[in-house]
Formats: sequence, structure tokens, C-alpha cells
Amino acid sequence: MAKRAKIFEKALVQAAKGGWVVYSKLNSIAGDNPSFTPKWSDKPLLKSYQKEKPPLGWPRTTDSLCPKCVPEIRQQIVDGKLPHEILLNEKVGEIKAQIIERDGKILMVKDCPIHGHFEDVMSIDTAFFKHLEEVFPGRDIRAHNDAKLHNHGTSTVTHGRGSVLTIDLTNRCNMMCDPCFMDANQVGFVHELTWDEIKTMLDNAITIKPKRQMSVQFSGGEPTLSPYFLDAVAYARKVGYNSVQAATNGIEFAKSKEFAKAAAEAGLRYAYLQFDGIGNAANSHRKVGNAFDVKLQAIHNLHEAGVDIVPVTTIINGINNEQVGNIIQFALDNPKKINFLSFQPVSFTGRDEAVSDERRAAQRYTLSHMAHDVKNQTGLGEPTRDWFPISFMSTFSDWADLVHGPDHDWGQLSCGCHPNCGIGMALMIDKETKEAVPVTAFLNADRLAKDIARVNDAARGKVMTMIGAGLALLRNYQPNEAPTHFKIVDLLQKFDKCFGATGRNYGKVTGDRTMADIEKRRADRWNFLFIAGMWFQDLFNYDFRRTEQCIIPYATQEGEISFCAYNTGVGWRNIIEKMHMTSTLTKWYEEHGRHEIFAGGKKVGLDTADKYDLVLNENHVNAAANDTFEKSGVAKNAREEKIRARDAKLKQDAENARMAKLYRKEILQEPDAPAGFISLGEIKPASTPAPKVEETVAGD
Repeated sequence: MAKRAKIFEKALVQAAKGGWVVYSKLNSIAGDNPSFTPKWSDKPLLKSYQKEKPPLGWPRTTDSLCPKCVPEIRQQIVDGKLPHEILLNEKVGEIKAQIIERDGKILMVKDCPIHGHFEDVMSIDTAFFKHLEEVFPGRDIRAHNDAKLHNHGTSTVTHGRGSVLTIDLTNRCNMMCDPCFMDANQVGFVHELTWDEIKTMLDNAITIKPKRQMSVQFSGGEPTLSPYFLDAVAYARKVGYNSVQAATNGIEFAKSKEFAKAAAEAGLRYAYLQFDGIGNAANSHRKVGNAFDVKLQAIHNLHEAGVDIVPVTTIINGINNEQVGNIIQFALDNPKKINFLSFQPVSFTGRDEAVSDERRAAQRYTLSHMAHDVKNQTGLGEPTRDWFPISFMSTFSDWADLVHGPDHDWGQLSCGCHPNCGIGMALMIDKETKEAVPVTAFLNADRLAKDIARVNDAARGKVMTMIGAGLALLRNYQPNEAPTHFKIVDLLQKFDKCFGATGRNYGKVTGDRTMADIEKRRADRWNFLFIAGMWFQDLFNYDFRRTEQCIIPYATQEGEISFCAYNTGVGWRNIIEKMHMTSTLTKWYEEHGRHEIFAGGKKVGLDTADKYDLVLNENHVNAAANDTFEKSGVAKNAREEKIRARDAKLKQDAENARMAKLYRKEILQEPDAPAGFISLGEIKPASTPAPKVEETVAGD
């Protein structure tokens, strides 16, 4: 039966190829229609050939930062010795950088006239790097009506609105991780948004056009520590965000099913859950005794409440890079619970900014490392066939904007970031059999995107635009390469479900959605598992061409700032949090007490009566921690580097004292100081001055 179905589908694909020829011919004869200007933008939709691109390829020159100059100047601003306006009017710490090829790798090299030479790896695979840049479709519409929120000198976001607005509710955290890009619990003060500030940031964000930002992520620190967390989630849904997210370590959700349920009822749709590997050993660098148990319980509680979970993994070479395959296998084993994975190669910033060259070289992990680790550890994904920059999806977002028409309230979600910022691979998983196949193994993605771009450029109206996309999907479909039970109708429905073109109800995602809507969306037999890699910059690989088209800006008291400009780059986070600090730690503790912190192996108290129903690979769970750095002798983290630096200084001080003593003895011929104890008889009592007699003055 399945074989006959595949034969029928192959015939349908051939018919679609003929239909596409006719469709394309008619378009070429009629010419392209002009773009319309939707109400969510004051500028017309861009044709594919109108989209700008930054300089790509290599060798090329770009604008970067000196890793030594920037921290020095930033500290002067934080200390009040320099005004922060210097960042608006001057190119603070900026130097030129070259992107070059050397020994089969792509490097960034740069020279500071004060601090000398710096270089770092951008990719270990030149073909992969070239592929990502070649399929980049171009930047989104320039941001407009944004003068009040986008004004940060050379760090200003200039293109689009991207995918996720990020709001840090607090800099407090209940963990003490290394790495930590914000240096939580270590800056000496509390920065926590008031309720009015939260509302203002959300209200301001939806005034900027293009109005694409349908997603908002509450972060921190640990956002669940904010007393306004649930209120913020509810308000975000109220003003129109259909995807409200929390970037969380999961502790509060694991401790309380009631809290998870309350978050879901407030409107939380996604939990971006810190998830560094399978088993407590793989998470041991987080210094929580039962970190993995916390993650599993959080997944169970959140999913039961109706919140979707995105495990987020900070990948560090030599620490947990061997966990890439294990994490993907965990998602494949639990397709009803996990449909998105986010891997984030380490950014040496925050607590790790002062990294040694030795450790940085050993721990550096790029998007190319990730693509190859996925292939080597799982057998899934050809680097130059199945991986694409996440901005690749913007062509399909443009199609959805056309179909939704000029009167839609929000533009489609668009991930129009630089091709060096993020990558993705999609797997189609059968939830019943758990068979998994890369979508690009049975769908010619490169040609499909070009076909859709031609449909978009023609701008034939809703019906013809949908017909064109249907023909494009079918002619690029390869039935024999698809999962066993996957059908053409499933392909068309998955596409429609992603972009909401037909208006069919797959389960609402708007603020008024119910648990019935959630269950309806989850009932789909096919899980579209998206494996993403987001590589945030640090001072060693900083590129302003990436910053200006950021898709994950931070909303702050000083406007919306690129993710990398805020957390790395010139370090707006340090400056703004100090400018708007809530109180000193001492005052905060006096007024609010100390919140619980899980560190040093301390375990989180969990209700073990409720067993989580997740499939686990026991070999992965019981595997030992990565011991690469124990064997190499290189420090694993910033704390170890500080301890080693302290010990080295003490050793050097002792050696200096020994040499000084030797010099006095041998060169200056000074006698040795008396050794041992001094007898009590040799100690002379100090003379006691006579007591002073004060005269009494008459009238006193």
C-alpha cells in the first residue's frame, strides 16, 4: 500500500514540475506586480533582488573591537570617569579586522596599535562557511519609527525586527554558573525592573516598524525570581505577543507544578531551558548536585501544564561537546515533548571575558564544529546539504506576509540575521515510530527557496501566491527519500501550520488559547524538530556587520540594543545596569533577605513522588564527565584561572623574597636576621609616659 502511494506521489511531483513551467512562463509574460505596504510597516515589502547584503566571502575587511581597549574604557564609564555618551559619538575601541583563510580554516585577525595582534577561529570548514554565506537571502526591511529606541552609535540595530525581543527582569540568579555572560551574583548590586519599566518596554517595542516582533523572551539572571514574572507574561500576551518565552534554569518550575501551571495560564508558550547534557555528570560544571534531575522534572511539569520546552545548550569544547549527539538522541527518543533544540557555542564574555589565550584556543567552538559533531555523533545531517543559516527562512516569511495581505496586524516572524550568527537543520520525526529524516534529504531546500522568491517577486495576490508555493513544494519533493509513512498532504499541512496561510485551525496560538488548542497542535503525528545553533559574539570575533542586523535585541531603560552589543561588544549591559541599579547588595539583603543559591554541589529539593515520564538512554545518563581539561592541565573556567593566577603570584612572591635574601647575604654581605624565638628576657618593656594632668578652667 505504501509503495503504491509513493508511486502516485512521484506522478504528482512530475505533474507539479509541468505546472511550475506554465506558472513561471505566465509570470514572466505578465511581469512583477508592485509590492504593497502593510499596516505593520511604513515601507513596502522587499523583492528578493532589493534586499541588501553585507560584504561576504573572504578575504574581506570588517569593523571589530580590541579585546583589551574595550574593557578598560567600559570600566571607566561604569566608574563615572567617562560619560556613557562617548559610545554614541565615538568609535570606542574599534579596529579593523580581516576575515581570511589559513590552513583550511576561516580566521578573524586584527591588530590594535596599543595591544598588538589578536586572532580567532571563525570556522574549521571553509566549504561550510562558504555555503552559509552563499544561500543568505539578504537583510530585512530597515527599522523605522525607531529613533527613540535605536540610538547606540555604531552598535545601533538598523535592519528589521527579527525574532525575539529579550527583557532581563532581574540580574539575580539562583545559580552560580561558569560560564555566565552576565556575571550573575558577582557585580555587587541588584538591577531589577519595576512593573512600570516592564510595561513601558513592552509598549515601546510594538511602536517600532516593521512590527514583526511576535516573540518576547523574559530572561535574567533567572527571570522566575522577579516578583513580576507572571504579570509580565500575562501583559505580553495582552499587548499582542503570541510567543512569550522564559530563558530559565528550570529550578522554580521543577520545584513546583503549581508554578508551572500558573505560568502556562498567564500565557507562557515556551521555556528555553538550560540543558547542558544527559546525566548529572554532564551537567556537573554547573555546580548543582542534581542538575539533570532538575531539568527532567522541569520538562515534565512544564509539558503537563501546556508549555513547550526548548533545551538550550551552551557548548564548550572539552567540557560538553561530546553531549551534542546525546542531547539530539534525547529529543529523538521524546518527540512528543521536545520539538526544538538550541545549541549555543560559548561566548567568552561576562564572567569569562578575561579568558587566557590558552583556554580560549582550547575551548573555542564554532557553528562548523557543531555541524560536524552532529554528523559524527548521530549520523544525521550533511553540513553543506542539511544546514542553512537561520536567515534562510526569511524568504518563506516574506511569502507569508504576501498571503496575509496588507491589513494584518503583525508581520511574519523573520530571522534575518547575518549568516555567521545562526544555523539550523530540520528533522521530520514520526512520533509513532520515531523514524527521523532531515527535511532537506527529501526536499530540495535551495531550489525551493529560489522558487518561493520568484513567487514573492511576482506578487500575484493571495490565491496565485499560494498556488505558486504549492507547485514549488511539490516539484522539489522527493517521495522515496521521505520518512516511510510521510505523505504529500503531510508536507502541505506542515507548511500551512508553520505560516497560517489558509486560516485552518490547527490549535490557536493567540493569547486566548486553551489547553484544548495546545493538545490539538500536539496531536500532529509529525514532529518538525528544528536543531538550531546560535553563536553569540565576544570581543575576539566581534563583527559590527552582524550587530546591525541583530534579531534578538534587548529592551532596556536606554532603548533596544543588539544582543551582542549588550552582552559583549562595548558592554552596554554593565553600563546600563549600573546606571539604573535598584540597590546595593547590602541594602537589598537588609530589605528582602538573601534568595537561595544552588552552588558548590548543593541539590535542589524535588518532589520525587511524581515520576517524570521521559525515555532515557542509561548509558548516556551514567557516563562520566568530560575529563579533557583534567588531562590537558589547562584551566577549565575563569575561577580556576583566577586560582592559578593567585597561586602563581604567591609562588613568585616567595621566590622574589628568597632571591632578595640571597642578594643581601652574598652581594651586600649583610648579616642574617636572628632566627627562631626571642627569649622573654630580651624583650624590654616600653616606657610609659606620665599621665597628663588637665587644668580645670573656671566656668567649666
